[in-house]
Amino acid sequence: MASQRALNPPKGECTQCWYHAYASKEAHKGLGPREDCPACVDHMNNGHGNMIVGG
Repeated sequence: MASQRALNPPKGECTQCWYHAYASKEAHKGLGPREDCPACVDHMNNGHGNMIVGG
């Protein structure tokens, strides 16, 4: 289960980036050791959209 830190990004941070950084094992479950995460690749190519925590 993801930690409270992983589920509660601070203002100005992207919810997906934060979750994938602090709950990496859960976010990337099922991927091989050298396999890129499709969600991360898409996010890097297409930006954060409306996933930045506002204030």
